Amino acid sequence: MKQLYKELVFKSESNCMDFFNDVTFDISFTRPDGTNMEIPGFWAGGNTFKARYDISIPGKHSYVTISNDKSIDGISGELVIEKEKTDNPLYLHGPVCRKGQDMHLSHSDGTPFYWLSDTWWMALTKRLSFPKDFKTLLMNRTEKGFNVVQIIAGLYPDMTMFDKRGENEAGFPWKEDLSAINPEYFDRADERIEMLVDNGVMPCIVGSWGFYMFFAGKEVLKKHWRYIIARWGAMPVCWCVAGEANMAFYNHSVSYEEHIKQSRKDWNDITVFIKQTDPYGRLITIHPFPATDGYDQIEDGNLLDINMLQTDHGGFASLANQMMKVRKAVERKVLPVINAEVCYEGICGSSYADTQRYVYLSDFLLGAAGHTYGANGIWQVNSEEMPYGASPHGAHWGNTSWKEAMSMDGSKHISLCMKYLTSLEWWNFEYHPEWVEKPCSLTACDGHFAAGIPNKVRDI
Repeated sequence: MKQLYKELVFKSESNCMDFFNDVTFDISFTRPDGTNMEIPGFWAGGNTFKARYDISIPGKHSYVTISNDKSIDGISGELVIEKEKTDNPLYLHGPVCRKGQDMHLSHSDGTPFYWLSDTWWMALTKRLSFPKDFKTLLMNRTEKGFNVVQIIAGLYPDMTMFDKRGENEAGFPWKEDLSAINPEYFDRADERIEMLVDNGVMPCIVGSWGFYMFFAGKEVLKKHWRYIIARWGAMPVCWCVAGEANMAFYNHSVSYEEHIKQSRKDWNDITVFIKQTDPYGRLITIHPFPATDGYDQIEDGNLLDINMLQTDHGGFASLANQMMKVRKAVERKVLPVINAEVCYEGICGSSYADTQRYVYLSDFLLGAAGHTYGANGIWQVNSEEMPYGASPHGAHWGNTSWKEAMSMDGSKHISLCMKYLTSLEWWNFEYHPEWVEKPCSLTACDGHFAAGIPNKVRDI
């Protein structure tokens, strides 16, 4: 593995009883051009604090530590970053971002970036062994051209907060009284996140599922996010504020309007906190509850870089809803659109390869900036030895193992479609229903799609 960031390590000499909550630790860097950047540090267990620094700018970078612990405050030094040869697109072309008002994503050097993500919600758990099984799945996906993985930082859906299914080899991400983070959990998570990045796959890191606003509360979630940013922000990652952000817990009865209003405010506050804490300005988005766009999950959708959608899991019966949602979101022209959850392949015995081809190609031709595929069996990491079982609402989604799911035909087919379509100037494509005699109405699967560049290329 090539170097992905620079790490600095400091040992406190104080007799503090609660390093996580009582000690603040940051580092101020002066870059080669004279500009300053303050990065968050993190407690690494015991009396150890660390900070991780981006390696994208070669040259001499001086630093000084900032802490309320005198033994690790005011320590100065210098890092020398050398430009390395690499074929990793996340380092060769730079991190992924949105440039200006573009309706597609790009690397920082301007190279267009087409988002093709796989859904690995629970892949930081021990349900997917590391390194063997994690690497097996990753190699399968990189061969198919997937360049993003949507993955959750320990606070998962389809379970309560300290369900054993959410453990990794070091336990849970937090102590069960929520008094402190578990650094060893994140040591194990580091290995997985770094393997993704090292293989040119951008982790889209979901801080938590939406209902953890109820379980953990806003202040714990802010600490959770600060810790995530401090550990992983030096790498070219994407932040997803929450999954199904406006969702109440499965069996909770709430006043819908009151809940949505408060949820939009709370997650807006977390989004602002992330943007204030992240010195690198990484790509930021939010995964929505199906009723609305990601843009509308918070009070100010303009804080985001991507408008994520979730367009249902009903197979062919849900395709009209999927098409209308995607086209409506694209026509809003507020943010690049990604259909981030749709018809997991094999879920409840449906949505196989024919559905996968339809949702992928219609998303592309209707103007989405990318697509997220999901396979039932992978997102929750089913195995023959450890089937996931029931969600808190009592139902379960099927027992297909991740090993079987990774070879389903749908992922193969959309891979072939993606490789062809992205060989063209896809970022300049526009939807042109007038190019076909019978365009799809979008209210049913009743016609054809057309998109392309006038006088240059047409895809029908």
